[in-house]
Amino acid sequence: MFVDKAVIKIKAGDGGDGAVSFHREKYVAAGGPDGGDGGKGGDIVFAVDDSLSTLIDFRYKRKFTAERGQNGSSRNCTGRNAPDLVIKVPRGTVVRDAATGRVMADMSSDEPKVLAKGGKGGKGNARFATPTRQIPKFSKPGFMGEEFEVSLELKLLADVGLVGFPNVGKSTLISVVSAAKPKIANYHFTTLTPVLGVVKISEGHSFVMADIPGLIEGASEGVGLGHEFLRHVDRCRLIIHVVDVSGSEGRDPREDFEIINRELKNFSEDLAQRPQIIAANKCDMATPEQIAEFREFAESKGLAVYEISAATTQGTAELINAAYKELEKLPPIKEYEVEAPTPAELDEQAGMGERFEITRGDDAVFYVTAPWLEHIMRTVDMEDYASLQYFQRVLRNTGIIDKLEEMGIEEGDTVNIFGFEFDFVF
Repeated sequence: MFVDKAVIKIKAGDGGDGAVSFHREKYVAAGGPDGGDGGKGGDIVFAVDDSLSTLIDFRYKRKFTAERGQNGSSRNCTGRNAPDLVIKVPRGTVVRDAATGRVMADMSSDEPKVLAKGGKGGKGNARFATPTRQIPKFSKPGFMGEEFEVSLELKLLADVGLVGFPNVGKSTLISVVSAAKPKIANYHFTTLTPVLGVVKISEGHSFVMADIPGLIEGASEGVGLGHEFLRHVDRCRLIIHVVDVSGSEGRDPREDFEIINRELKNFSEDLAQRPQIIAANKCDMATPEQIAEFREFAESKGLAVYEISAATTQGTAELINAAYKELEKLPPIKEYEVEAPTPAELDEQAGMGERFEITRGDDAVFYVTAPWLEHIMRTVDMEDYASLQYFQRVLRNTGIIDKLEEMGIEEGDTVNIFGFEFDFVF
């Protein structure tokens, strides 16, 4: 099955927690704090695998989570950094943020791309020792790894795209000029998936051709198969427009030409401006008058016409040589530029660990809900004054205390955070 779109969730690893530990060794007095830092969480890395040609694997696995860093330990031992999680995709896959459509990576080169960064490790209690705070009983938790829902879209990397109505001979043409072996039969929609073929001109000179199936009137709006595969013409540097000049199926080749170009324009204005040459196919079945009439029509639009018969290979060599000469004048295959996050997105990412909600219950208790805060509370010793001060600074710096005051909290009112209750004091 050819699958060229998928939506998955990626989650980089969280950083390991810093350790709370004190040196204990015989004959060593007052060893002091020796809790080590946590390790870094694993990154999510995308890499190209040329053995893949479809995104079908992502139909069955939709969530990818990297390992978290190892927690710190005693003797100032830092936790192990987690390995990166490498996700392999076909060449030509464009990765976008599913929520905003922002391009995060274009997997067209061999260079791996880091799409989600793992969280840094938290600091151990040894880092918080000072001359006045010699026995800190708290540490910092690891930072959370980045998390995204991303859409994957495969856009084939081809120099030349063959477009045209079904049954005009595109599959036959690509089969005689390359080693591709598409299914060929005398009925519409024989080709159900794009077909790639390497066309060799001479030693060291070649280009990639793609047979784009299913274009009919209304394709850009979802009619037929065209809306599924128009995206694969998007990167092509040159379009070879194949028409049945003989009108063997009772259609007018001029009208077919106009319809296909209208669909390309409806899909993308940029695509409609792409250079085109016309392959007037089935010339062996057409009359001289039909060929002359179509040539006059095409040349009136400033387009070159090559008379071919893909079935007998008549004129195919001239067509391919002309396409190669045209490609030499054109810029390289289009690559999508990575788009930077908007200020709003950056604010959202920066505030991932600071979102919270406060509600006042019927029992007059203020309930604070903040998933990230539960992570911090695990490292705080509420019986230790220095640790408690650290916890209070977190509540103040993240705006929780300001919000409580804004909601009218009074001294002595009860605050509940994940079951831990305390009386509010100004």
